[in-house]
Amino acid sequence: MTPETDRIRELDRALREAAERRRMLRWLGAGGTAAALPAVLRAQGAAGAGPSAAGAGRCAPFPPETPGPFPADGTSASGRRHNALALAGAVRRDIRRSVGGPAGTAPGVPLRLRLELVEASASCAPLAGRAVYVWHCTRDGRYSLYSDGVTGENYLRGVQVSDAAGVVEFLTVFPGCYPGRWPHVHFEVYPSLATATDASAVGDYATVSQLALPAGACREVYGSASGYSASAGHLAGLALERDFAFADDRSGQQLAAVSGDQASGLVATLRVALSG
Repeated sequence: MTPETDRIRELDRALREAAERRRMLRWLGAGGTAAALPAVLRAQGAAGAGPSAAGAGRCAPFPPETPGPFPADGTSASGRRHNALALAGAVRRDIRRSVGGPAGTAPGVPLRLRLELVEASASCAPLAGRAVYVWHCTRDGRYSLYSDGVTGENYLRGVQVSDAAGVVEFLTVFPGCYPGRWPHVHFEVYPSLATATDASAVGDYATVSQLALPAGACREVYGSASGYSASAGHLAGLALERDFAFADDRSGQQLAAVSGDQASGLVATLRVALSG
């Protein structure tokens, strides 16, 4: 294990503990008692993943999560402050290449990421005009702008605006897996593109969360595609239901559905329901 992966694990551990404390406070605020809390947390940790994003409860509000230690959204994280939203060319569909000067391209299995924004209501009405910022790690578990070896790159980060159907699509690569975390993608949703790219409105998003990638797709990519061998080893010791961000996702809202194959192209889809 490298010093970089050690650092990522420590940062994620701190975020996991903070998220657990928030879950405790939410539960106690809902009327729970401190004595019963350990049993509740054990039940959460033992719960398996629920149905896919197309299943029941898909129009309930999408669970918020920590943005993680490498958001590059203008806030201070990991002792550094980066703002990928302010980069020239940040609004783009293809996020495999760096923009604004750097010329690197992230290698990996092509993945089309499709998010559908809807109202958290019975109608599931589409939400048009919302700005979605996504970011994730490389095939070997590194984050552009932060991780050793890719601090000069800003790929695998970008913004799109939802269309009339509430849909945004990104062309990216299948994320890798690093120690301590299930394969995932981070995203923030802003009321508008103007808000997302306004340097004076840093952190003014409507929600921040993460999506999980299904085990079958991860094993297939990591076991056969070039450059993912380290990810295969890291995934072997993990379980989706024990990941700090996804352990309490009993309805499976955060689990994307992946279709297609490496030859014809992989597509990850997820419905994200938002209040207001």
